[in-house]
Amino acid sequence: MIAKTFKIPYYAVVFTSLRVEDENSYSEMADSMMELAEIQPGFLGAESVRNGFGITVSYWESIAAIEKWRSHPAHLIAQERGKKNWYEKYAIRICKVESDSFFEK
Repeated sequence: MIAKTFKIPYYAVVFTSLRVEDENSYSEMADSMMELAEIQPGFLGAESVRNGFGITVSYWESIAAIEKWRSHPAHLIAQERGKKNWYEKYAIRICKVESDSFFEK
């Protein structure tokens, strides 16, 4: 999904990852986490792509909303499973979005 623009400023969490070859129920957890994120206060939307290397960008109203999501009990479990079972390596970057534009035909 390509996200729309949001009220400036907002925040983007950029999660990049290289997964291990064995899925080991990764897709189910990823779907579950997206469903849970969507109902969190301050969540604005997300975009994701995977072609061996994965990039997921989630958009949030505030740093406080990001921190609440980061420390959500179910998300903490998913994070630990990711470290243990799914990721060879990953990076998380948090960016403040001060300008954006959106084009749609």
